[in-house]
Amino acid sequence: MVDSRFGVVELDDLPDDLRERLAPIAEKSGFVPNIFRALGRRPAELRAFLDYHDALMESDEGLSKAERELVVVATSGANHCGYCVVAHGAILRIRAKDPHLADQVATNPWGAELDDRRRAIVDLALALTREPELFGEAHLDAARAAGLSDDEIWDIGSITALFAASNRLAHLSALTPNPEFYTMGRTPPPPR
Repeated sequence: MVDSRFGVVELDDLPDDLRERLAPIAEKSGFVPNIFRALGRRPAELRAFLDYHDALMESDEGLSKAERELVVVATSGANHCGYCVVAHGAILRIRAKDPHLADQVATNPWGAELDDRRRAIVDLALALTREPELFGEAHLDAARAAGLSDDEIWDIGSITALFAASNRLAHLSALTPNPEFYTMGRTPPPPR
């Protein structure tokens, strides 16, 4: 199986700054996610992607890290992006400590049983993903009624937008998920 139709760049072949930035991820997880290997063919784009990704996904303000991953899984499922559903589904399983949530949201986000807050998060992401031209005040009012702040709503919109782009790149490159993602968060991790 090919990881990307445009090829990938191995960690050792990246510029020093990117190698240093990705090394902790590889060390912690035991692998380099294929999206980083694929974007490595254009180092400036990988740097920009990592900067925006980290600004949105690693913030300790507003949405929890699990809620941020929930947005990614809902968006990626609606966009039929297998790579992002598998990769971020794994992260959502770990961060939410729930082995089922990611699969439920990815396969049927409208039918997934969610509390009011999570339902509002998923619905807002879906509104921006599925019919962005129809997005309006009614969507914002529903999110606010569920208790989401304007900053949290902004986070949902920004994450949805970033992953719309990421989903399109994954489609363009026929990116395949790293095999390790499929089992992460489903079974206890092996002892180290």
